Amino acid sequence: MKTVYVIITILILSIVEARAQNITCTELLNFVEENGYKKGEVSSLQLYDSSWLKSVEAYQYKNTIFVVAEIKADDFGFSTQKYIFCGIPLRNWESFENAWLDTESSYGKKFQKYIINYKCSCN
Repeated sequence: MKTVYVIITILILSIVEARAQNITCTELLNFVEENGYKKGEVSSLQLYDSSWLKSVEAYQYKNTIFVVAEIKADDFGFSTQKYIFCGIPLRNWESFENAWLDTESSYGKKFQKYIINYKCSCN
């Protein structure tokens, strides 16, 4: 009887894991925004001179940092698209968030250096 419980548990865990790998980026983004702890943000006011970044927010969920970036789809930023990045090292987020301390680099360059390589593997 104990073997049956073990087999059922393994099957349930396999189904849950398979579902987690098929999550859409929109579902993941909504989940993180609703359930994560907001660690910080770089607002549109701070990004006023960026040609492509509208806003960037960091959320923490279960010791993992996620970044939600709103990217401009037109020259004025009236049309935007949100993207989610996963598993950002805390040091990377802090380096990006404090980009204003580095007068040599823009937020766009810092985003390329510290965040962009962490695109989530969602659909």
